[in-house]
Amino acid sequence: MRYRRIAVKIGSNVLTRQDGRLNLTRMSALVDQIAELHKKAVEIILISSGAVASGRSEIKAKGKLDSVSARQLYSAVGQAKLINRYYDFFKEHGIACGQVLTTKESLGTRRHYLNQKNCVGLMLENRVIPIMNENDTISVTELMFTDNDELSALVASMMNVDALIILSNIDGIYDGPPNDTRSKVIREINYSKSSQNEHGDISDFIQTSKSSFGRGGMLTKYNIARKLALEGIPVIIANGTSPNILPNLLQKDADVVCTHFLSSGKDTSNLKKWIAHSESFTKGEIYINQGAQEALLGEKARSLLAVGITAINGEFEKDDIVRIFDQNKVPIGLGKVSFNSLELSSLIGQKANKAVIHYNYLHISE
Repeated sequence: MRYRRIAVKIGSNVLTRQDGRLNLTRMSALVDQIAELHKKAVEIILISSGAVASGRSEIKAKGKLDSVSARQLYSAVGQAKLINRYYDFFKEHGIACGQVLTTKESLGTRRHYLNQKNCVGLMLENRVIPIMNENDTISVTELMFTDNDELSALVASMMNVDALIILSNIDGIYDGPPNDTRSKVIREINYSKSSQNEHGDISDFIQTSKSSFGRGGMLTKYNIARKLALEGIPVIIANGTSPNILPNLLQKDADVVCTHFLSSGKDTSNLKKWIAHSESFTKGEIYINQGAQEALLGEKARSLLAVGITAINGEFEKDDIVRIFDQNKVPIGLGKVSFNSLELSSLIGQKANKAVIHYNYLHISE
């Protein structure tokens, strides 16, 4: 097999029919494929959309609901329906599955993040397939993941998978509008230092429209895939409606039409991966001068020192994640601070023995 541990994200448009109901035939086929890989000792973490869509098809709400209330209601009903279907389909193969619901807030602290990592790891050790989804019943707008694509990237990073496979209802990223017969799927995107990306800025090709049932779109998928590939985790965007798509993707010599983001080859630490995906958890901002910027962006690893800081914004505690901006107010990275905001305000511009953000807790954006 090509990979031994993978995260598979299945989008709403793969799992639902046009009327919004679950496509049980396709769902069963995908479970059959996952079961085949599972029996070949491939560890699989499933990130599944479809709860809201399936709940919407089951009940008719009284009165008009705002978007958050609608998600809470439909997901409460739909998640039960979705996991029961998965349970029955996997049971036919003699495979146990388990539900893991999470929120962006529950992954915002290192302790909660590690608790969740331990839970999923324990399930894999015991040959249980984790089925993960955002807990929409308690999420509110400002605390929601962009969509399950964002959640899948965080899970892939957290569990140090060999690859993330994102299943959509199209074959991958096209070099033009997907419905244009002249457009072709971009088969490979390589961000390794030894490779020149022949396609330039891929985002120029991507349509910004969102899917019928999901919250995300292809631009979100591209940004997430690029980020993971730069961290060292390859990503495949493929068509989940294609027959036997998952086993085909894992065959080394298979020629499947898809978009493959090749790994940069970096060996990024798990802690840095967590920080890299913590942009929405930040509690404050740090602004730095040109000297500090050059030091952080240079080839030699550097920590951020107080002498290079020009200003801070927001109230934060020691060990919180903050965003780092250059002198032009352009964001350049994220880091875990060694001081709270009150302590740091008195150290701005001064030489201090202790780094404000140690290199081991610093992520610089590519």
